[in-house]
Amino acid sequence: MLLDERKMKILQAVIRNYLETGEPVGSRTISKYTDLNLSSATIRNEMADLEEMGYILQPHTSAGRIPSDAGYRLYVDTMMQEKEREVEELKESLLEKEDRLDHLLKQTAKLLATNTNYATMVSAPVLHRNKLKFIQLSRVNTNQLLVVIVVEGNVIKNSIINITEEITDETVLKLNILLNTHLNGLSIEEINLAMITNLKQQAGIHSEIIGGVIDAVADSIHEEEDLEIYTSGANNIFKYPELSDNRKASELINTFEEKHVLNELVHETLAAESNTGIQVYIGKEAPIQYMDDCSIVTATYELGEGMKGTIGIIGPKRMDYDKVVDNLKTVMRQLDSLYKKE
Repeated sequence: MLLDERKMKILQAVIRNYLETGEPVGSRTISKYTDLNLSSATIRNEMADLEEMGYILQPHTSAGRIPSDAGYRLYVDTMMQEKEREVEELKESLLEKEDRLDHLLKQTAKLLATNTNYATMVSAPVLHRNKLKFIQLSRVNTNQLLVVIVVEGNVIKNSIINITEEITDETVLKLNILLNTHLNGLSIEEINLAMITNLKQQAGIHSEIIGGVIDAVADSIHEEEDLEIYTSGANNIFKYPELSDNRKASELINTFEEKHVLNELVHETLAAESNTGIQVYIGKEAPIQYMDDCSIVTATYELGEGMKGTIGIIGPKRMDYDKVVDNLKTVMRQLDSLYKKE
């Protein structure tokens, strides 16, 4: 039976309060617990209707109500539908955003190569100091749980964990509440042994599941993604006599074609905690082989929620540093402005 919005909010409030306290829930508690701004008398009437419909029970006369199995079932099904819809909407939004960002970064690399007459590279943003946004557990079958983990940058990770016990929807719901209450907003470094021990104690006989979820979270946050790097203007190298020697030019162009070689530059740039944006590598200071005769100027751009990427311009040591830095600052401002419009 479908419930109107008011009855559904009251039922949800009863269940959430009961899950937290383990005590029957009265109308006065609900009047403080919801944003419906209803009188206790109105809430009592609605709760009487919910009891008649079989969604809540009154264990003792003059006591508050507790959820029935039917109430739990409606709550879990509604919650799962909402979470699945949120995740799907998030995925669709991210795919659209990724497509736009992919095009934008390719155009940025081309524009910088044209404006500077040097070789350029732009890395796609990666997560930096990831923090948890929320965790969602759901049953796959009697022996497996699906763990959906959403981290900073709205990146979604899925993991399947094996379980040795059959658990009910109510247990899954309680574990979801327990995990999200204690872990949301934390980085993996902040989830310490004492916190894990406390979670396991609160989970009781389900402590093994908590251990599996923590392992899945750690794997998701530390998982290395393939780093996408966009390059442009490699042929500009031939414009400078000191770099146009056949061997040198060939090695430099191969470095650009083998983009994984540029990963080291990106990781070094992003790893600099004190990095304020612009870094200059001259000659042997560069972390890339075959660039002893070059200068590299890099900038770190940030798209919010821990998402950072690197822009790099590679040219001869006699490059026009003022022009390069001006171009990088302009691009960083534009990326920041475009992201804030999203």
